Amino acid sequence: MKNLLFICSRNQWRSPTAETIWRKHAYLNAKSAGTSPKARKTVSQADIRWADVIFAMESKHKSRLKAEFTRLLDHKPIYVLDIPDNYRYMDPELVQELETLVPRYLDI
Repeated sequence: MKNLLFICSRNQWRSPTAETIWRKHAYLNAKSAGTSPKARKTVSQADIRWADVIFAMESKHKSRLKAEFTRLLDHKPIYVLDIPDNYRYMDPELVQELETLVPRYLDI
C-alpha cells in the first residue's frame, strides 16, 4: 500500500476530491490537508511522516510545505499537479484532471 497525501490551501475542494477518488483504490491510502491555518484540516508533521508520496495542487503549496517541514520532506517525493483553485468538491472536470494526472506519478 502507498500512502498519498494531497495538499491544497484550505482543504475544501481540490485535495478532498483527490482523497475521495484515490482512497477507493485497492493499493492506495489517501489523505488530504491544507497549508492555510484556516484549512478544514491543516497539514501536520504526522501527515508528512505518514505519506509516501505528496501531491501539491500548486507550486505555492509545495513551497509552503518545504518552508515548514524541511527536514521531514527529505527523500519524500512532492509532485505539483498545477490544478488551479477553479473547482468545487467533486467537480467532474476536477475529477477528470486528477484521474489523468495522478497515475503518471505512480506505478498503477
